[in-house]
Amino acid sequence: MNQKQGSMIGGMLLIAGSCIGAGMLGLPIVTGISGFFPSLAMFFCGWLFMTSTALLLVEANGWFSRQVNLLSMTEQALGKWGKGVCWVTYLFLFYALLIAYISGIGSLCSTFFNFSFHIPFPAWLGSLIFVLIFGWVIYLGTRKVDLFNRGLMVGKIGFFVLLVLVGFSYVKPWLLLRTAPVYAPSALPLLVIAFGFHNMIPSLTAYLNGDLKKVRITIIGGSLMAFAIYLIWEILVLGIVPIGGVNGLLYSLSKDQEASQSIAAIIRSPAVRIFSQGLAFFAILTSFLAQSLSLVHFLADGLKISYKKQENISLCILGLLPPLVLSIIYPNLFFKALNFAGGVCATILFGILPVAMIWIGRYRKSTPASYQLAGGKPALVIILCFALFILFLQLSTMFGARYIPKIPSDYLAVSEFTPEENPNSVQHPQN
Repeated sequence: MNQKQGSMIGGMLLIAGSCIGAGMLGLPIVTGISGFFPSLAMFFCGWLFMTSTALLLVEANGWFSRQVNLLSMTEQALGKWGKGVCWVTYLFLFYALLIAYISGIGSLCSTFFNFSFHIPFPAWLGSLIFVLIFGWVIYLGTRKVDLFNRGLMVGKIGFFVLLVLVGFSYVKPWLLLRTAPVYAPSALPLLVIAFGFHNMIPSLTAYLNGDLKKVRITIIGGSLMAFAIYLIWEILVLGIVPIGGVNGLLYSLSKDQEASQSIAAIIRSPAVRIFSQGLAFFAILTSFLAQSLSLVHFLADGLKISYKKQENISLCILGLLPPLVLSIIYPNLFFKALNFAGGVCATILFGILPVAMIWIGRYRKSTPASYQLAGGKPALVIILCFALFILFLQLSTMFGARYIPKIPSDYLAVSEFTPEENPNSVQHPQN
């Protein structure tokens, strides 16, 4: 462990920064179909589930006197088969997230050039240029990515603040009152990604010099920061973007269009368009850099390739080429890839495996621990059942056996508009 202990505020910001990325852009589109208040209930469920499983990993991390990764923790509790499951799901998680980010940036570039310059710009070309430029940044190594990412974080925060300050004048409170709670559970897979920071827990424990009490406080505080920012974003988007009509929530979902594009298309203000597209670009780019670098390091660790000053070019190609090719062959994968990453990969990796690890560590091996999540066996059973529900929900959707009613084609809330308003745009507020 480090001799000098890090600060809890710094740790909270690391967790909040890890959560708030490209997944945030899709949240209002997916959750908004059910309405603001049902989506708020799902936000709380997603936050509680992911925070609880994070605290389970803190308990497992406390079994070791050295810094370890999730693979080591899984192998300690579950053996070789557990490590194998962890390895495979981790790899699928990284690839699914990169497919979502590359697909999302392609759509964003296409929208930007079509609207700003009236130039037909294919989404695949935007994805290709994006990966070539920022894949090179990944190749330059961790230090370069870190320095580059600091500036990107400033840009992401700045554009978010500006968009909120300007956008709230367009919010219509009655749009937040519509509810259709039957569709609310469909947002859970994406919420798993939105509150996913679990791969940081070993590093966070080392950063706080092994003080598990501070680690727990930091995890709760950092995840609550992310919750608060998501709530502000949810109010902004759902208060501006209607359910129906061109560029409404249903339209955006069908066209794989994330929330910032929907806001820009509805309001049609140059300032809002700049702020929203800036936020989307920086959010996707920061997520892309973090996950790409993590994937390259994961592959290097798994293939026993030593790190030098720069990343291994073969590993960069192995990490970035497959998601690039898939996003080009199968466009409009932003929401599908995020749902697969959350509903299958992250649910197994950060939901089911931690419960299995703790159950065996506590009740089979009686591994001594300085901290245990409260609730005993009933709490573990509840967490496991919730994880299995999310996994079942996502798999049933993927294979066409829906247990959440399909949204009807005529589900257009015309009453959301006053008679004098144009359903496809929002008039600028009067001074």
